[in-house]
Amino acid sequence: MQQHQDHMQWKVLSSTYLYRDNWFTARRDRCETPSGKIVDPYYVLEYPNWVNALAFTEDEQVILIRQYRHALGKTILELPGGVVDDTDASPLAAVERELREETGYTFQQIEPLCRISPNPSTQSNLCFAFLATGGKKTHSQSLDPNEEIEVVLVSKAELRELIIKNEIWQALHVTTLLYGLLRTGDLQWATHLFSGKQL
Repeated sequence: MQQHQDHMQWKVLSSTYLYRDNWFTARRDRCETPSGKIVDPYYVLEYPNWVNALAFTEDEQVILIRQYRHALGKTILELPGGVVDDTDASPLAAVERELREETGYTFQQIEPLCRISPNPSTQSNLCFAFLATGGKKTHSQSLDPNEEIEVVLVSKAELRELIIKNEIWQALHVTTLLYGLLRTGDLQWATHLFSGKQL
C-alpha cells in the first residue's frame, strides 16, 4: 500500500507563504504530479494540530462544553479539546491540559482513539482524538481571555438523543464520538438508526 501511495505523491517545486499568524498560515505551492502535470497555484492552509476527547466522569456522565462559534454564528455543544501547543510534549499531554483548562476535570485514564485529517485537500494539520474515563472535578476552569465555555454534563442516554437529533455539529467531534462509543460498546443502538430514513 505504501508503494502505491508513494507512486501518487506530488513533488513540491516551490512554496510561497502568503500570510502567517499564530492560528492561521496560508501558502501557495507549485507542484508536479507523477505524470508531469504542473499544478500552480495550489493553496494550503497550515494550522496547529488539534486534540479532543470523549470524556466521562467517575459516574459515567459525558462531559460536553457549550460555546459560541463565530464563523458559524451559533452557540453549539462540543467535546472538550483544542490546540496542541509548542510547549505540549505530545498530543496526550495537550488533551490532558485542555481537559483541565476547559472543564476542570482530571482523569484516571486517557487512551488514544484515532488521528484524523480535518480537510486533507486544503489543511496540513491532524486532529488526535482520545477517550478519557474516570473524570473528577479537581480544578476551576482556566480559560483563554476570549473563551467563554459552559460545562454541560449529560447521561449516555441524553448523548444518544443529541446524536439522533443531529445536535452535535462539529464534524471532528462526531468522528470522535463514533470511535469512542465503538470503544466503550455504547453504539449498538445506531446499527438500525437510519434504516429507511432520509436525513
